[in-house]
Amino acid sequence: MVVVESINQSIDQSIVQGKKGIKIVFFLEGRGAIDQTTMVRAASGADPPPFLQTRMTHKEKEKEKEKEEEQEEEKPSPSRNASSKYDFVKVKVWLGENADHYYVLSRFLLCRMLTVTKIPNHVAIKIALELKKLLVDNSLLDVSQSDLEANLFKLMEKRGYGEDYINRYKMMTRFHHQRVPLVVLVCGTACTGKSTIATQLAGRLNLPNVLQTDMVYELLRTSTDAPLTSVPVWARDFDSPEELITEFCRECRVVRKGLAGDLKKAMKDGKPIIIEGIHLDPSIYLMDEEKRDDNSKMEKKVAESENSPATVKSKTEKQQENELHEKRMDDSQECMSEEGRISEGLSCAKSHVISSSDPACSKEKNPRAEGEGHKDLDLQKNNATKKDKPAAKPIIVPIVLRMSDFDHKALLEEWIATRASRDNCLPQDHRKLINNLKLIQDYLCSFESQGLTVVDISANSFPQTLDWLHSYLLQCIERGLLAACSESPKQGGS
Repeated sequence: MVVVESINQSIDQSIVQGKKGIKIVFFLEGRGAIDQTTMVRAASGADPPPFLQTRMTHKEKEKEKEKEEEQEEEKPSPSRNASSKYDFVKVKVWLGENADHYYVLSRFLLCRMLTVTKIPNHVAIKIALELKKLLVDNSLLDVSQSDLEANLFKLMEKRGYGEDYINRYKMMTRFHHQRVPLVVLVCGTACTGKSTIATQLAGRLNLPNVLQTDMVYELLRTSTDAPLTSVPVWARDFDSPEELITEFCRECRVVRKGLAGDLKKAMKDGKPIIIEGIHLDPSIYLMDEEKRDDNSKMEKKVAESENSPATVKSKTEKQQENELHEKRMDDSQECMSEEGRISEGLSCAKSHVISSSDPACSKEKNPRAEGEGHKDLDLQKNNATKKDKPAAKPIIVPIVLRMSDFDHKALLEEWIATRASRDNCLPQDHRKLINNLKLIQDYLCSFESQGLTVVDISANSFPQTLDWLHSYLLQCIERGLLAACSESPKQGGS
């Protein structure tokens, strides 16, 4: 205590005299060395030393931590780190009238579904998080799909995304539920933004499958005997523009055969697919659709002709003949069965194995066999009805991308220069290459007169063009769903 008082007196004298060079070092209960300057600050009313500050402001620090946590929650944070405690709680969403199946709610998939309806990505993340918080905080860990959508639509309306966005959400859920095949063709020559548009549309519409015809072309050229050369069609010499276009169409047909397996699987499973590349001739895919329509019309005509009175008469005559033939076969089978029973009885009498209750057992076995036969018939009928169910009509959306001549020429010159240094097969005359690509572009754009969508691409208006294509594809999906719904009652009635 005496030492502390003497130190305090020396500190007071130094404060009065204004001395700053005197340094007094001492130890206070193992807290380390404290120099004179810190004590001078404490005596003069400045900030206290650190060990005193921690004792004095412990409660204040707790309040500051709470404020910081609140500010961090209010700040826009990435979806991966936002409210991680809700990600460890599973919410089961039950499907069906009797709640037979369920799936675990995923904020990521819900966010992707919201972006399809043209809600911005950052807003979709917040809506998905709010929905998960609402369900977990209210202990709604088992909800039906209808209740989930009702809560979701309320949150969407609260943020200003009302009826239009809700209708789009319902339409896309119906589209995925009905498994309607969707094929989007992004056509155009080199340097028109096909790959960028295809990947951006796939991300916005939540379409996972994107195929490139360039890869299919290379695979066919290197691994099969397909008549494809290493030199691209636009780098060869032709006597006339007609020869160039005919060769281009021929290669497009070869690539179409290479895509047949992927397209068939997409049609069968009802999965959407985006195909982009140079070797895409829209007329081939539109002709395929017309052939499907013709086949369906022929099937309808055959069904109508079968229901006509003349065919009904012929059917009745054939049925009568078949019934007579079946009766004869039944009579012969009964005779054979009686002979078999007699021989069996004789053999059993000789061996003395069969008891008096065995005939009843044999009678019981026959109904089981008949029941199994009925089951087999029911299975065959069910398989026949499954096969008879027609697949949903695919939605084919061909799009041709076009760029202004000045911008396209500048991009082509740069692209050809980089490719010519890599590929030795390209000729040195770049004008001829650009001219051939322009002829192919004109051929693709000529389908605009037949109703094909041609989109002008430019660097200045690229985001607006992407938004327009997003809306256009949603309209095409809506039209396809309406057509599928209008056809299904007719098929059910027939």
